[in-house]
Amino acid sequence: MSLTLALVVAGLVAGGVFLVLQRELTRIVLGFALLGHGANLLLLLAGGRAGRAAFIEGDGPTGGEVDPLPQALALTSIVITFAATTLLLALAYRSWEQRGSDEVEDDLEDRRIARLRDETDADLEELTDVLADLEGDTGPGDGVADVHGELRP
Repeated sequence: MSLTLALVVAGLVAGGVFLVLQRELTRIVLGFALLGHGANLLLLLAGGRAGRAAFIEGDGPTGGEVDPLPQALALTSIVITFAATTLLLALAYRSWEQRGSDEVEDDLEDRRIARLRDETDADLEELTDVLADLEGDTGPGDGVADVHGELRP
C-alpha cells in the first residue's frame, strides 16, 4: 500500500514539474495544482496508518494513537495550494484578456542581459589570462611599477 502511494506521489510531482516547465499559463496552473496534490498526499502518507484518535478523554497514551501533525500540515497545504492556484488563474485570465493568448513570451531585456553577461564573461576571462601571463613574466629581479608609479621588486 505504501509503495503504491509513494509511486502516486512521484507521478503527481513528476507531472507537476513537467507542466510547470511549459510555456502556456494554463499548463503552469495545472502543474502547480498537481504539485499541491502531491504534497498533500505525501504529508498524509508520512502520517502513517490509520489508528486511534490522538486525544481521548480519560485515557493515557496507549501507543496506537495517530499523530495529528501531518493532517494539520495537509490542511494548511490545501489552503496554500488553493490560494496560489487562485492567484495564478487570475494572472492567466488577465494575460488572456490583454494579449488573447496564454503563452509566456521571452523577454527581450532578459535576452539582452544574457548576451551582455556572456560578452562580459569572455572579456573577464581574457583579462584573467593576460594578468596571469604578466604575473608569470615578472621575476624577483624585475622592477615593475605599481599603481602609484613606484618601483617594487
